[in-house]
Amino acid sequence: MAPSPTRYAPTTIAQLKELLKDDIKVKVAGIDVDGVLRGKFMSKEKFISAVSSDGFGFCSVIFGWDIHDTVYSRELLISNRANGYRDILASIDLSTYRRIPWENNVPFFLVSFLDPDTREPICADPRGVLKKASDKADSLGWSCMAGCEYEYFQFKETPHTLAEKKYQNLQPLTPGMHGYSLLRTQLNNEYFHDLFDETHKFEVPLEGHHTETGPGVYETALAYTAALRMADNAILFKYAAKSIGMKHGITPSFMAKPWGNLPGCSGHIHVSLKDKNGKNIFAVKDSELKSGREGAAYDDTRFLSQEGEWFLAGVLHGLPDGKLHLVPTINGYKRLVGGEAFWAPNAVTYGYDSRAASVRIISPPSVSPEATRMEVRVPGADMNPYFAMAAIFGLGLRGIEKKLSLPCVPIGQMTVEDKKNGKVQMLPQSLEAATERMMRPDSIARDPSVFGDGFVEHFGGTREHEVKLWNEAVTNWEVERYLELA
Repeated sequence: MAPSPTRYAPTTIAQLKELLKDDIKVKVAGIDVDGVLRGKFMSKEKFISAVSSDGFGFCSVIFGWDIHDTVYSRELLISNRANGYRDILASIDLSTYRRIPWENNVPFFLVSFLDPDTREPICADPRGVLKKASDKADSLGWSCMAGCEYEYFQFKETPHTLAEKKYQNLQPLTPGMHGYSLLRTQLNNEYFHDLFDETHKFEVPLEGHHTETGPGVYETALAYTAALRMADNAILFKYAAKSIGMKHGITPSFMAKPWGNLPGCSGHIHVSLKDKNGKNIFAVKDSELKSGREGAAYDDTRFLSQEGEWFLAGVLHGLPDGKLHLVPTINGYKRLVGGEAFWAPNAVTYGYDSRAASVRIISPPSVSPEATRMEVRVPGADMNPYFAMAAIFGLGLRGIEKKLSLPCVPIGQMTVEDKKNGKVQMLPQSLEAATERMMRPDSIARDPSVFGDGFVEHFGGTREHEVKLWNEAVTNWEVERYLELA
């Protein structure tokens, strides 16, 4: 299933040539496993030639190195010394056509990465991984729908000042804790409005945009749409925010936990399924709206369809093995540390309209049946949205397929004693633990209907590299604590 196309996306070469008739170059980009856009400019002639064929060659090293372009600690399958870091095939997705308004309206397209021999998506291509989950839903007559919310700190800094200051003593965009403040947006007002207005022109529509609690923190909700389009929009929103920020001398940061004594930055994901007629699969029947669905496992799921309850069960059963896809960085686990972490996003928990649970059920009576959905609150703003959504939908569809039962009671029925007695299943507490959990031989992530062995081995290898670098690092905290007194 292709992503929901942009407004003027061409469907033929003739339409494409007409769109580009006044251009001399095109910008293209794909996504690596860390959710970083990797791309380049191409001449219009070379671009049209690539569209007319299977695509163009792109160096596979972007799947052989980390977020800072350091080659992985051990050789992984896609790109390595043995295969000479060969080219993979970049397949241009015409449905993603848009223009970059802050860059002279240059035309822009996303690509997916294919194996040059099989012409199939490589196992770790983020767009290909999410397409697999979407295609599975499509085969059942359903469409995957999603929304994404980002919280992010911002600093009055540039890449140069960040380096000069060694990332210390950074100046927040604004001082103080001012969630939903109308006054704080009067500071840096042009930048605040540019984020909304320029992303609209960039065909990354927003639903909400406001300050959040913390110095210089904003929260932005992206407009609900098909999951593949949402993941594209989520990645492109980060790109837009950072690019627009550069114009204003501002650096937005989507790091999950920049400061130990302040709240972290979430990347909550809302999900649902709809059928070919647009009906929400998670919604109960009209006849069930008064008293709820008969046979629901708990009161919290009374206004969730049977398929919705099975989907929820699939997500919950798979959360421990799938935590890595939701929280893929060392720092992301710091966001989940604290007394509230048991109640918030670090355990297998769910509940009706509960912001304390890992999965929040949003259903009648608080919303209309058409708006029934689930909010997965585990991910941070540093997630790769393709992998996170692929995990949620892959696990949820597995739950429907296997008609899984909910593994625990709703969070409102849990007690502190339940945690002490081990009745509440905690999620992995570190990147290392999450990686080991995902890579187990019997991990649900290895199920071919979820991710499969190829993805698990490659992505797991990239996270083992991240853990290795962290274990070798000596932090400021260690020096300050031990240098003098040890």
